[in-house]
Amino acid sequence: MSTNIYVGNLSFQTDSDALKAIFSEYGEVISAQVIADRDTGRSRGFGFVEMASGEEAEKAIAETNGKNVDGRQLNVNIARERSR
Repeated sequence: MSTNIYVGNLSFQTDSDALKAIFSEYGEVISAQVIADRDTGRSRGFGFVEMASGEEAEKAIAETNGKNVDGRQLNVNIARERSR
């Protein structure tokens, strides 16, 4: 079963392809998306990665949380459903 990961504190230059590349070394990435501001199209500094399995997601989180990417320390954890 796939698992979604939240990735925060991304550099504004990081795009979805770069995000996928970062996480693909830890397992199969189903999707990777950097969230953009709908008015400006500029990155909002966070994104989501869907890993093929929970085990791969846990490994990716352990290896990337706090990792320095483009001068920013990533904040990585399991994505939570938004409360309304």
